[in-house]
Amino acid sequence: MTGKLPNILIYGYGNPGRQDDGLGIRLAEELDQWCANHHWQHVSTDTNYQLNVEDAAGLANYDLVIFADASRENIQSISFDRLLPSAKTEFTMHAVSPAFILHLCHEIFNHKPEAYLLHIRGYEWEFMEEMTEGAGRNLVEAVNRVKQFILEYSTPIV
Repeated sequence: MTGKLPNILIYGYGNPGRQDDGLGIRLAEELDQWCANHHWQHVSTDTNYQLNVEDAAGLANYDLVIFADASRENIQSISFDRLLPSAKTEFTMHAVSPAFILHLCHEIFNHKPEAYLLHIRGYEWEFMEEMTEGAGRNLVEAVNRVKQFILEYSTPIV
């Protein structure tokens, strides 16, 4: 059986100049290197300080999108949840939510990629680039979880 591999996007966002807020970007950078080492051209990464409405256009090219961000929530280390489109807009630390970006992708481009939101617990948000030790441990767990997910998800589409 032959077929193409699903196109996967890992989109990390946050501010690496504010300690643990850069966890999403660091995750994308680590996974970008891992995928390059495996010569996987079906997996792409992107990073930014925040999500923007223009990101909806980029999602139209993918079968699966994983949004990754640092979290201040009281989670164990990571949370990895299915994400559904939502027209609801909220004023948050980031310009728009991943659910709203998915909604725009569907409304404008008539495309609904499967999507997940990966929150990585952070602890400190001061203006410095070095992340905390706890966030580093959580990042390792997050990277391993996404690697496992990509391996499971990367079966050819027929």
